[in-house]
Amino acid sequence: MRVILLFKDQRVLFHQIRHENGSASLQAHCPQIEWRSASRARRAENISPAVVRDIAGRIKEVHDLGVQVSVVIGGGNIWRGLSASHRGMDRTTGDYMGMLATVINALALRSTLAQMGVETRVQTAIEMKNVAEPFILGRAIRHLELGRVVIFAAGTGNPYFSTDTTAALRASEIRADIILKATKVDGIYDRDPNTDANAKLYERITFTEALTKRLQIMDSTAFSLCMDNKIPIVVFDMNKPSNIRDAVFGRKVGTLVCDEPEPK
Repeated sequence: MRVILLFKDQRVLFHQIRHENGSASLQAHCPQIEWRSASRARRAENISPAVVRDIAGRIKEVHDLGVQVSVVIGGGNIWRGLSASHRGMDRTTGDYMGMLATVINALALRSTLAQMGVETRVQTAIEMKNVAEPFILGRAIRHLELGRVVIFAAGTGNPYFSTDTTAALRASEIRADIILKATKVDGIYDRDPNTDANAKLYERITFTEALTKRLQIMDSTAFSLCMDNKIPIVVFDMNKPSNIRDAVFGRKVGTLVCDEPEPK
């Protein structure tokens, strides 16, 4: 089995904010924070070693089962190009900065996996030979066949394309069986569960139904790639440690988006 793990939301990445009293909680960057300072009352830690170890441990668990694992990581815990463009920065420049942020996250994850004894390669869409391999499809597939974890970084190498699109593109290229998308909620709802207690969780939904209901699973480019290439997506809560393993075993986890409706 060949899977792509997608870690995009900065709240399930490596970002941690420590308050002055030393307590820590995983939080996203606040949109009102300006570039010059996060806050006088707290110190931001863009990459938390504890969170990286936790994510690496879950990847190792699945890898040890014999699954061919590749990873696509966002960079929102460090830099968000779209948000920067809303604050006046050139969008293309902001997106390239975001791609570099994904490389930083990829190197952090590779280092931790290596410490756990998992052989890992980072491949980047923007060539930077001193720190990682360039993305070469045949080489990536060979790494997976040899039992190595492959982390795809620097997005697609082009501005205006999201981390979702990177995951969908790489999954199509390496012929992945499924994309496992880690989020902060336990699946896809018909409404926002944080604001509506009556929100309904979908256990399984087709691509066509998701489009009809306008559910925001991925951006439209990524979603179209998955639909056209019949790559199923599992959206799950990263906060439950067993979810990745359970998804690989085919157990009901989060929401499955696929080409076929649920058998009656």
